[in-house]
Amino acid sequence: MTSALTVTDLSAGYGTAAILHGVGFDLPAGSSLALLGRNGMGKTTLLRSLLGLTRQTGGQIRLAGQDIARLRPHQRARAGIGWVPQERNIFRSLTVAENLTATARAGAWDLARIYTLFPRLAERRRNMGNQLSGGEQQMLAIGRALLLNPRLLLLDEPTEGLAPVIAAEVMAAINQVVGAGMSAIIVEQHPQKILALTDHAIILERGSVAWRGASAALLEDQAALERLLGVG
Repeated sequence: MTSALTVTDLSAGYGTAAILHGVGFDLPAGSSLALLGRNGMGKTTLLRSLLGLTRQTGGQIRLAGQDIARLRPHQRARAGIGWVPQERNIFRSLTVAENLTATARAGAWDLARIYTLFPRLAERRRNMGNQLSGGEQQMLAIGRALLLNPRLLLLDEPTEGLAPVIAAEVMAAINQVVGAGMSAIIVEQHPQKILALTDHAIILERGSVAWRGASAALLEDQAALERLLGVG
């Protein structure tokens, strides 16, 4: 099976601060990975390292077989990495439709498909970004990333701060996306919620991989969930 992403012995951080230490994993094409860990263990730093936003001091990052470690962030985006940050970073002075089409690329994900995935966005397509609720902004951020038609989609805590009913709606949409074969890495604070949707999982502890395996296996491994994540 071909790999969407292969990370080998990755060490990275900010300035002189080392955050990640020898991180390695392989994500098969068309599969999804839950990236878990307590706060401050390096999850967002790992995503930012894949994007080229940290100082990499060792190891390799290969996207669909291509070594991207020397590429700048915009070059990695062009190579096929889509990014949904915690901050969402939508264009608040553009309409929903303009946000979605501003950076869109031709591919399987088009505007009609996004509106089917998120009917709320279809209803609000003429509204400005700053007129949307937090949940709608998150849907917009995900839709915009999908319209890049990436090889790999990175989502950093996509349900953070959302009301439970909206969070469930967003997670259902993510389930559809990964079910359709999008390779994805998803950071989530609630392991049971994301492990049910993903194929693989890793747990970071102090910047290193403390657990790796199938998501279904981690759901059954109560000792690891309690020891590494503090959940029963």
